[in-house]
Amino acid sequence: MHVFITGATGWIGSAVVDHLLATGHVVSGLARSETAAEVLARKGARPRRGDLDDVDGLRAAAAAADAVVHLANKHDWTDPAGTNRTERAAVTAMAEALTGSDRPFVLAAALSGLTRGRPATERDPSPAVGPDSPRGGSENLLLAYADRGVRVISSRFAPSVHGRGDTGFVASLVAAARRHGRSAYLGDGDTAWAAVHRGDAARLVRLALEAAPAGSVLHAVTEDAISTRAIADAIGRMLDVPVVSIPPEDATEHFGFVGRFFGMDMSASSAHTRELLSWTSSGPALLADIENGAYA
Repeated sequence: MHVFITGATGWIGSAVVDHLLATGHVVSGLARSETAAEVLARKGARPRRGDLDDVDGLRAAAAAADAVVHLANKHDWTDPAGTNRTERAAVTAMAEALTGSDRPFVLAAALSGLTRGRPATERDPSPAVGPDSPRGGSENLLLAYADRGVRVISSRFAPSVHGRGDTGFVASLVAAARRHGRSAYLGDGDTAWAAVHRGDAARLVRLALEAAPAGSVLHAVTEDAISTRAIADAIGRMLDVPVVSIPPEDATEHFGFVGRFFGMDMSASSAHTRELLSWTSSGPALLADIENGAYA
């Protein structure tokens, strides 16, 4: 299968590229720079220069492939409205290119906003609807193409896709602990995050491309609910610094941008995903990854 991937040199995308190539697939990757293009070429993937604003290029790349995996996002916290517009336009362009083909389109989605006093399930609909909603409502937008001859699949990734070399949420928490000389959690620390190891997430994307039916919603989650207090404790032990509670209103000042997410309950189950695709975990757990030096 020839798979076109956006975000191909990112944290999740680079693992997906490696895994797809290792399992015999052909990969084309969106490359915003010559450096990114060289990284993909060295791996044996086909670089395609462009970015998410190049909707004509995205449409052409999708049309030339057997499948699409959309992992890129601008994540411009200074211009969320612009980020959402770009996301919606990019998803529309690639989905239109696949209309009527029955080819798979795997979309990276988020778990935020889904939890309702319990871990979210794959059957919980995303509340993000319309162009002004988070990520431009891209999950609901794409799922509508299941009736238009596209094998659409939404993969909701845990807030922690962890592993050695991670620069995401957990790395930001570690950086804040180093900066302040203490590892913090908010309030009682009883909110919880789901987690998945990067290698397990990459394997799920491949299984989704190969076998998930149209309209599937998957959860890239191998641990349903890890309390934010437990995450802070693990960081404290790893860095040998004290662990403290701080008021929720101080979250952004202490943690930076990740503070707005650390107090959110983003727990989730993946029971349906595991059963549908016979997906199992093989990577280490989040707390073990922290304590064993993945973020050292």
